[in-house]
Amino acid sequence: MRSFWRTLDRGTLRDIALVCLADMLVGASFGAIAVSGGLPLWVPVAMSLLVFAGGAQFAAVGVVLAGGGPAAGVVAGLVLNARLLPFGFAVADVLGDRWWTRLLGAHVMTDESVAFALRQRDRRRRHDVFWTCGLALFAAWNVAVVLGALAGEVIGDTGALGLDAAFPAVLLALVLPSLTDPGTRNAALLGAVVAVATTPFLPAGLPVLLSLAGLVLAARPPATAAKTDSIPESP
Repeated sequence: MRSFWRTLDRGTLRDIALVCLADMLVGASFGAIAVSGGLPLWVPVAMSLLVFAGGAQFAAVGVVLAGGGPAAGVVAGLVLNARLLPFGFAVADVLGDRWWTRLLGAHVMTDESVAFALRQRDRRRRHDVFWTCGLALFAAWNVAVVLGALAGEVIGDTGALGLDAAFPAVLLALVLPSLTDPGTRNAALLGAVVAVATTPFLPAGLPVLLSLAGLVLAARPPATAAKTDSIPESP
């Protein structure tokens, strides 16, 4: 079977490597925050292996460290991860036909792997980019979480490092090239307005889901030509 990366250009591989590096910083901060906050080392490690969703992991751990119960943490993570449902439909064609490839693909699906895949026009390249990015991120994230958890046992104030800022910065860098399209830009602006407007009033995670309302603009059909253009000239 042809290796994934043989169909990818150096620029794409470089971008994936940079995303992995940035996510390693985020993963290390997650492990350090979780352990320094009082959780056993195995908790962030197990979450990263079994859940593998940075935002959901931060949300769940944040709820628990703030005094909430495990059930509340799970609900927070599920709400935040609900955004992956439409992502799954968007990349369904690259997950394969076997149940185990779909299960594995759903597990390694991230915002970054979906964003990279959707940038590709060719189905083969979408497949290779998705799996290369997803598997590389899974390995990089878990290694970083272990290292961060070990460091969290000796670090006092993890908030002073500000490593979590790398996560939104990476997503913004991935989104910017797509905003050159007017339809995509309008949908993104509507979604951003909805999310910002509802953030003060709703629990964490719900504003992100409501921002999907921006897809209404993206789904609108392109403007049709004027009817007079389609009327044939009189002989």
